[in-house]
Amino acid sequence: MNPQDILRYVDSLHRDKNIDTELLFQAIESALQSAAKKQYGEEADVIVSINRTNGTISATLEGEPLGDDQIGRIGAQTAKQVIIQKVREAERDALMIEYREQIGEIVSGIIGRADGGVATVNLGNVEAILPRSEQIPGESLHANERVRAIVFEVRPAGGNRVRVVLSRTRPQFVQRLFEQEIPELTDNVIAIKSISREPGYRSKVAVSSDDAQVDPISVCVGYRGSRIKAVREELAGEHIDVVRYDTDPEVLIPNALQPAEVDQVLLCDMIGRAIVLVQEDQLSLAIGRRGQNVRLASKLCGWDIEIMTNPELEDQIERAVGGFSQIPGVTEEIAQSLVEQGYLSYDDLSVIEPDVFMEMSGLNEEQIDEIVEIAEARAEEAEREAAEERRLRRENERAEAERQKILAMQPQAPEAAPAEEPAAETGDASGTVDPSAVESPESSADGGEADAESTLADPPVLESPLVQQSGVDAPASAADEQSGDDASITEALAGSPEAEGQVMDAAAEAPAPSAMASPDVQPPNPEDQPPVNKDAQSSTSEAPPANDPSDVEEDSVAESATRPEN
Repeated sequence: MNPQDILRYVDSLHRDKNIDTELLFQAIESALQSAAKKQYGEEADVIVSINRTNGTISATLEGEPLGDDQIGRIGAQTAKQVIIQKVREAERDALMIEYREQIGEIVSGIIGRADGGVATVNLGNVEAILPRSEQIPGESLHANERVRAIVFEVRPAGGNRVRVVLSRTRPQFVQRLFEQEIPELTDNVIAIKSISREPGYRSKVAVSSDDAQVDPISVCVGYRGSRIKAVREELAGEHIDVVRYDTDPEVLIPNALQPAEVDQVLLCDMIGRAIVLVQEDQLSLAIGRRGQNVRLASKLCGWDIEIMTNPELEDQIERAVGGFSQIPGVTEEIAQSLVEQGYLSYDDLSVIEPDVFMEMSGLNEEQIDEIVEIAEARAEEAEREAAEERRLRRENERAEAERQKILAMQPQAPEAAPAEEPAAETGDASGTVDPSAVESPESSADGGEADAESTLADPPVLESPLVQQSGVDAPASAADEQSGDDASITEALAGSPEAEGQVMDAAAEAPAPSAMASPDVQPPNPEDQPPVNKDAQSSTSEAPPANDPSDVEEDSVAESATRPEN
């Protein structure tokens, strides 16, 4: 091998692949040594070294130096394969070192593919992956788009490849975005003390400043929210709450629960619990939607926060003291001491430190162990009862949903219309019609079959003009209509002069006999006549139709009989 070629090869790989030159020289030496052993035997003691300055190769076999011609006869193909393998391993190791140093740092790349929820990102010298679990919920990534993320994990893959896993859901990603948008963080004017995050929904960032004249919240928000808006756009519109950090938990916890107003914070140092008391109208605001606000505040502060009102706390303390006092060996004073330290349930008592309990109560170790065992048993029993109650509630909700579904699938029954009484039933034995049961012509046209049958059975009766003018009652039945007409004429002839004048006027208004007796004129249909009101029906009986020819002739006779002679 030409020494100058070796030096150029090493220098080129060092610049292109960012591989240390010493690793390259060691790889070449190892390759030449492996090739020599294949030629002189695996047990041969062959040592190969390369001068790092001029690139000359020197080799020894069993302590004897080998000449250049002997070295040149070593299998070149074997040495080439070994060198390539060693270079690839060195390149992989270099990438591992490079990206392991960048874990938690933000990187930028171009999306190559986004299939099945997993996106591949080209970072230049390596192809990283962005799993679906590390993507912000609700965002969609497309090919050839630029994306920013933090390096989450670096591990070797099959062969000489390196697997770099990116993430956009970690709290560190929010911190790195703040550092890019807010130069005061890089200059250490302000500092981010804690971050809690639920990706895609909300994040809480606690910031502080060593300079009393610098407001860290205003610095992070920027002029008209320009800085925080840029961070939100990168996080797909995620809400960000910036709160002021304080070393005192009684100050930090109310800040973390903003915008809810807190009345009092009770710290239970032994179990790391903070009981926060709020007003009734602030309870839902402090808890947040599905408990989101209190969860983020607990992560931000590092305390187990419980939100409750004053009446709820008093009730829980009373139940805890009563429950602890029922345990054998626990007096009311011990129970009160446990409650004061924040132990409010059997679950809390089952995880108490024995040394702390002994110091608090003055009991011996055996009594403490017995009390803890009883508390564990009752805690398990309470958990079973709660699980059973949840199961029954789910079954009831499922049964109610099924019932509602069945009711929704059933057709709705139409409302029954009020039954109308037939008109025939409203009359009495003599055929008198009740006026309340008589319908107008318009409404009778829309009536049922019962109304039509009653109309046909009892046709309406019309009074003759003579009877209407004279005011004399008509015959009671249709069978006596002729005799009734004769009687009416007789009464008119024998009556007073006033009656005679009324008869003459009625006769004058009657139609001419020739018109009434015309064969083209048909008698009226009883079904087409309007019903008679009660007064007319009660005063008159059925009379012959007004256009009956016989009635016209009788009217003419009466007129001639009452006409005075000239």
